[in-house]
Amino acid sequence: MISQLSDRLRFLRAFVAHPRQVGAILPTSRWAVRDMLDLADLSTARLVVELGAGTGSQTGEILARLGPDARLVSLEIDPQLAKLLTERHPDPRLTVVCDSAEFLDAHLDGSLADVVVSALPYTSLEPGLRRRILDVLPRAMAPQGVTLVIQYSPLMQGELRRRFATVQRSVSPWNVPPAFLFACTGPTGPAQ
Repeated sequence: MISQLSDRLRFLRAFVAHPRQVGAILPTSRWAVRDMLDLADLSTARLVVELGAGTGSQTGEILARLGPDARLVSLEIDPQLAKLLTERHPDPRLTVVCDSAEFLDAHLDGSLADVVVSALPYTSLEPGLRRRILDVLPRAMAPQGVTLVIQYSPLMQGELRRRFATVQRSVSPWNVPPAFLFACTGPTGPAQ
C-alpha cells in the first residue's frame, strides 16, 4: 500500500514536471495492464519492448509472463523513473534504457520484437514526435509480432490503422479513466 502511494506521488511529480510527456496523473491500473497483456502470448516471446515504462506497472507483469530466456527492453524518458525501474526490477532479462521511444531502433541491435507494449500518451505528444514514434512501431516488430497500445481515448485508432493491417480494440473498464486497448498486427510500414 505504501509502495503504491509512493508510485502515485512519483508519477504525479513526473506529470507536473512534464505533463505532455507523461500524459496521466496516475499510473495505469493493474487490471488494465493485465487486460492489455492478455492480448498477446508473452510466454513464447523472445524479445519484448516496453515504451513508456513509468513506475513499472507494466514492467513487473511483463516479467512475470516472460520465459526464462526472454529479454525485455524498457524505454523510459524520465531519468528518475528509469532509475526506479532498474532498482525495483533487478532481473537479468530486463534492460532499462533512458531515452525517447523515437530512438528505439538504436537500442535493439537489429533485433525485432515479438511484442511491443506501449503506454505512451500519444494524444498529448507534439504531432511530429507522435508521428516519429508511431512510425518506429512497425519497424521494431517481428513479422508475426504484435504491438499492444493502451490509451485513454480511441483517437489513436486511425493512426494505428495507417501503420498496421489489423487493429483490434477493446476497453478495460477497471481503470480511471477507462482504458482503450489496441492489439496491432501485420505492419504495413510508416504512414504516407
